[in-house]
Amino acid sequence: MIKAPEGSVALISGAGRGIGRHVALELLDQGWSVSLGMRQPVLPDWTSGREERVHLMAYDAADVTGELRWVDAVLSRFGRIDALVANAGIMIPKTVIEADDEDIDAMMAVNVKAPRRLAKAAWAALCATGRGRVIILASLSGKRVKSAGAGSYSLSKFAAVALAHAIRQTGFEQGVRATAVCPGFVATDMAAALTDRPADRLTQPEDLARIVAMLLALPNEASVAEFAVNCQLEEFF
Repeated sequence: MIKAPEGSVALISGAGRGIGRHVALELLDQGWSVSLGMRQPVLPDWTSGREERVHLMAYDAADVTGELRWVDAVLSRFGRIDALVANAGIMIPKTVIEADDEDIDAMMAVNVKAPRRLAKAAWAALCATGRGRVIILASLSGKRVKSAGAGSYSLSKFAAVALAHAIRQTGFEQGVRATAVCPGFVATDMAAALTDRPADRLTQPEDLARIVAMLLALPNEASVAEFAVNCQLEEFF
């Protein structure tokens, strides 16, 4: 098991379920302190006995003031921020012709603008560690447009991948490393509504969580810009 530097603190958005929940649990198991960003914060049972390393925050990625409040609350509680895992996301399964401007705006707001604001709010703290880490949970839909119905979603996820690269470029000299994690179908509620493949044939969220933990633990000299993960054979992924 990879051990985090003592006292390391990670903020995880969308931590109430799915990928975010599993990332938080994995990091907690590996010794991290975690701040769980949830729309309705409730202390999960798996934090039992480790509550001193868990912080809850009411967080809605659509609230443009939420990131500053979250960062301030974490710094007040733990005094540092070592990593961000921007996991909160939405999908509206429409083609680029079917989608309205409101649909595109909603996905860009949650999938791109909110992670950018979170990185900006935590920037000084991330740089201060000399090894700040940012994970953007993008998607293979940020690498290719798999179908017409995924087209609008892909617009936002291509931008999310670009955001990870832009953060990496901006903070590299300060020791900040950013990675776009790009999974295909993951066994979550979102994927269940989009595929008829059985859940045991999809990438498991706990496996994705171990990948995120590994990326966070890599030294500055082993920077990974993108990490693609898939459950099925495709041309490149």
